[in-house]
Amino acid sequence: MVLEFIGADREVTGSCHYLTFGDTHILIDCGMEQGADLYVNQEIPVNPSLIDYVFVTHAHIDHSGLLPLIYNHGFRGTIFATKATTDLCNIMLKDSAHIQEFEAEWKNRKARRAGRPEVTPMYNVEDAQNVMQHFTPCDYNSVYEICPGLKVRFVDAGHLLGSSSIEMWVTEENVTKKIVFSGDIGNHNRPLIKDPQYVDSADYVVMESTYGNRLHDTPPDYAVELSKVINATFTRGGNLVIPAFSVGRTQEMLYFIRRIKTENLLPEHPNFEVYIDSPLAVEATNVFHENVSDCFDEEAMELISAGINPIKFPGLRVAVSSDESKMINFDKKPKVIISASGMCEAGRIRHHLKHNLWRPECTVLFVGYQVEGTLGRRLLNGARYVNLFGEDVRVAADIENLEGISAHADMLRLVDWIASMKKRPTRVYVNHGSDGVCDSFAKTVTERLGIEAAAPYSGDVFDPVVGTQLTVSSRQKVPHGAFKRKGRSSAVWNKLYAAGIRLMGIIERSSDCKSKELVVLTNRINALCDKQEKAIKKDNTR
Repeated sequence: MVLEFIGADREVTGSCHYLTFGDTHILIDCGMEQGADLYVNQEIPVNPSLIDYVFVTHAHIDHSGLLPLIYNHGFRGTIFATKATTDLCNIMLKDSAHIQEFEAEWKNRKARRAGRPEVTPMYNVEDAQNVMQHFTPCDYNSVYEICPGLKVRFVDAGHLLGSSSIEMWVTEENVTKKIVFSGDIGNHNRPLIKDPQYVDSADYVVMESTYGNRLHDTPPDYAVELSKVINATFTRGGNLVIPAFSVGRTQEMLYFIRRIKTENLLPEHPNFEVYIDSPLAVEATNVFHENVSDCFDEEAMELISAGINPIKFPGLRVAVSSDESKMINFDKKPKVIISASGMCEAGRIRHHLKHNLWRPECTVLFVGYQVEGTLGRRLLNGARYVNLFGEDVRVAADIENLEGISAHADMLRLVDWIASMKKRPTRVYVNHGSDGVCDSFAKTVTERLGIEAAAPYSGDVFDPVVGTQLTVSSRQKVPHGAFKRKGRSSAVWNKLYAAGIRLMGIIERSSDCKSKELVVLTNRINALCDKQEKAIKKDNTR
């Protein structure tokens, strides 16, 4: 029996674990890395064609996004997940494939013009469609005997519709060990979905630590806070633009807005319209409706029993086609626009920002964490200008942040999740957190619960039977140059962008300077631009 850590080790995205016993090869999650990359990840040590089973904790792309890729590389085994996760993967993986194809085509148009070799997408829509044929939906809390020596159970992790922690009983040479993969543990008292379910026992736990070094503030009444932002924006005659992830956060926003309407929290503007402008969000909302009985919490079920749809209300509009999306910004009436992506890095939200950022009467409201280097983070950090579709757009709209909404448990809730076990694990392996956070949470588990805990690196290999480490990985970090070339996720690039913002501020304050000084400044800027353009051109020809 061997457990190898592949992805989301001392990093937050790209979850993947490799487990073998006898001749059986298993993956737990198969996620895509997103954002900045710190450590060089170990490749899956076998050809995907040899993998027998994949178990998916939930549908987020950083846990499921490479499933079409391993299919492309020969995987033909069985994928087990909850029904809701299966339904969400069916739309999210195809959406991810569309993005891969679009980005490849965009790069290839530039490559053809420059005479450079073309690239191929990581995977295509056909791969995403084909891998879905290998999914087997599972119920919560049922024990499944997958094959001789392997039993599993999915329990509700309370993070996302269909999300789960996975209990695994693995038997080899008459020795059985129970390994629990936490998945992403959800926050408590979130709308729609149930609170995380506790696990009664484990020999080993592979534990996420996204917020393993911080505590969430006491949450406000989000419906009330949201109504205040809407009222202020509409009073000015502007639009409220909400960048939101299509799955999970969009539906939570709909839940709060339904409350605003039914509880008359906005009497000044009772009949306002709300637009969902994301085909993926529309499909995901339908998945929510289809998985009510398995996944909704008691409060949501009470509403449904009373004939009330918790995420539907008068004035809700959806935009699926690009023409429907474009028409939203031709309507001058103040409205709420919810669009993806949540960090403003792609999708239709960028079009809505282009139409609304420069208007001082409008508001952009962030309702989720913004990763360093993303457009969303730059806006929260006070950027005065942003580039959208090759055009510099002045930021005149109000930029607001509805803090406290988190789909992840904080440090205390994570500790409680482990402490609730009647039979506590021998060891906890901490992952899915930034480098320092993993170490911090491992120390917290050891000090508060007396359980041995460690934060593995990608490539570390353990024997769960005897409890020893078999292989120590290289601890190699992504070379600085390679990291820098990741572009907008680079800290160096962020400093450059900040310098550009500073320069624009100087230019704005120079309007009263003498003509001679303006000429000198202009010549210096143009000389710098000419020099840098030559350097970029030279670099691209290497």
